[in-house]
Amino acid sequence: MKKRVVIGLSGGVDSSVAAWILKEKGYDVTGLFMKNWHDTTGLLHSDCHWEDDLMFAEMVAKKIGISFQHIDLSEPYRERVIDYMFDEYKKGRTPNPDILCNREIKFDSFAEEAKKIGAHYIATGHYCRKEKLEKDGRVIYRLLRGIDDNKDQSYFLCQVNQQQLAFSLFPLGGLTKPEVRKIADNLGLATAHRKDSQGICFIGKVHLPVFLQQKLKAREGPVIEIAPSDQLLTWATGLPSETPEELELIKMTANHPFEKLPGKTVGLHNGAHFFTIGQRKGINIGGYKEPLFVLGIDTDNNILYVGEGQSHPGLYRKGLFISNDDLHWIRPDLELRTGEKCEYMVRIRYRQPLQRAILFRTNNGIYIIFNSLQRGIAPGQFAAWYDGDEITGSGVIAR
Repeated sequence: MKKRVVIGLSGGVDSSVAAWILKEKGYDVTGLFMKNWHDTTGLLHSDCHWEDDLMFAEMVAKKIGISFQHIDLSEPYRERVIDYMFDEYKKGRTPNPDILCNREIKFDSFAEEAKKIGAHYIATGHYCRKEKLEKDGRVIYRLLRGIDDNKDQSYFLCQVNQQQLAFSLFPLGGLTKPEVRKIADNLGLATAHRKDSQGICFIGKVHLPVFLQQKLKAREGPVIEIAPSDQLLTWATGLPSETPEELELIKMTANHPFEKLPGKTVGLHNGAHFFTIGQRKGINIGGYKEPLFVLGIDTDNNILYVGEGQSHPGLYRKGLFISNDDLHWIRPDLELRTGEKCEYMVRIRYRQPLQRAILFRTNNGIYIIFNSLQRGIAPGQFAAWYDGDEITGSGVIAR
């Protein structure tokens, strides 16, 4: 009897080729399209909406000869992804809805729907790989980077767990994007030359302030410029050490208290919660040799702190902190215990080159101290750590 695989058929080229590969391998494949969002508020007009995606998904399913269904998961998507996103921006943090969408929808709500129609596995078009190993008599699944360095999407799966990995297949992990396009072209798939989706998962590319104003009100406040200073540089370059006294210094490096520094008001903004650390566009204040960048966000007092130029020391930090409540280990057997430390390669955003760092586990959580200064670390983002090609854990940046 063939194993049944339900693949998330999105109407894009990646899931289309993944579905074909699974069928060629002898699986009983069903394409399942998810309708997760209806509202077009803030959506840029150049992007296709879900109706177009559904049409392409149906065309692909018919072309490769697999069954096809569609479901509406907009309610759990709104509750578990979009509401979380609004709440994070309200606090002045920068969420990653794509990571939440994978954890809460694709590998949870979608997986539950797939089980209802008899799935042995679900599959996605992510560029990543899965391996199985045995350790102390137990089966453990490893999540590995895709072989295409330019397309590797393991970071977006940094919150999945062992149970979700056991139930998942990733047919594209051993392919490059050009190879996937070529396969689709050779097969004559309608999605072969379709552009990759951009912006928020299942919503598309949005004008963020307009999108956020569905729930977050515009509120005028001051833009305060912070000049470069030796004090900022000291905060940014504090070095790690094994001694408890210097570990306290590490903790201090994880935050820039801009409110304690002299600054001058240079303009107004329409809401500090509409911005993110490191942002350049949207500040709309001229008269400088170099662009202004967002250094800090104070949503309680509705203040936006900015600095001139991308080399401003206020943009850079040596470390970050993740609380115990927001820690996640894909490999629970490798979890650091209190007092332990380990060197990993870490990234704090998609496509960022991996950065060498040391993870220190304390009673309250993990401090990640990088070998080199990192630009634009923003609370709410996910930090993920790798051992070679394997991603072993992640967490939400608290500060």
